Amino acid sequence: MLAVFGHLNPDTDAITAALVYARLLARQGVDAQAFRLGELNFETAYVLREAGVDAPALLPALEAGAAVALVDHNESAQSVPNLVELNVTRVVDHHKLGDLSTAQPPYLRFEPVGCTGTILLKLHREAGLSVEALDARLMLSAILSDTLHFRSPTTTQEDRDAVAFLAAVAGVEDVEAYALAMFAAKSDLGDTPAETLLRMDYKVFPFGDVVAPQQWGIGVIETTNPAYVFGRQAELLAAMADVKAADGLAGVLLSVVDILNETNRTLVLGAAEAQVLSGAFGVSVDGPVADLGARISRKKQIVPVLEGFFAPQA
Repeated sequence: MLAVFGHLNPDTDAITAALVYARLLARQGVDAQAFRLGELNFETAYVLREAGVDAPALLPALEAGAAVALVDHNESAQSVPNLVELNVTRVVDHHKLGDLSTAQPPYLRFEPVGCTGTILLKLHREAGLSVEALDARLMLSAILSDTLHFRSPTTTQEDRDAVAFLAAVAGVEDVEAYALAMFAAKSDLGDTPAETLLRMDYKVFPFGDVVAPQQWGIGVIETTNPAYVFGRQAELLAAMADVKAADGLAGVLLSVVDILNETNRTLVLGAAEAQVLSGAFGVSVDGPVADLGARISRKKQIVPVLEGFFAPQA
């Protein structure tokens, strides 16, 4: 059996991509099963509930050499702890190539599009297989989520074309209304513990020296109600401090992205984070919040800038 899974702290793309890719492989004669590496966020839970789909099971412990397929990620820090011991046979992803290493030649499909779902639609077409309504709804949801309904700078024309096609197959007549319902579910954070909020869309990135890089945690809260998030600013800063100490990180950042107004205000934990934000983005940091303007994409507008800032000087 081939285990198919997305990244830690899974988002809608990570979960739906695992489900859709496992079903696509099964239709091609591969014994594949979707799994997840963490709890669903509120948006993803809404998407699966509306689609009438159960969440994938949590990935059990895998023995060394077990065959796996990665979707929506390829870096070890964002995957299972023993990834290096597993047999990665397939990767379908829309992020930059990280530190992936395999013992045997794998099938790799990387494309610079806004969502893994867009690539999965192509894989259906290339295999000569029709797109089933359920899979269309899942891929549609993922693309709307990852591109913030085309607001993100990661959006490509291929993503827009995919949404138009998938909406028709899925029977979603009002795409905008559906996207807003997804974002409303994402923003309904209630009394969620602060550390859970921090880790809902959170990844650890190595920056700087290849041999001994600095490890930085970068979280994002995408919401239509940023006032709620900043109302819990003190709790979130405390959670950031706890995570930084517990995980031995050089820094932790948490960007609060206002989906509708397309702005980013980032919580600043301390002097180290303030110095990096000021140096990397040229912004004035006064107090626990830095205004990063319209930089709403971690993948395209945050992480690459930080990689450049930390790059060893020749």
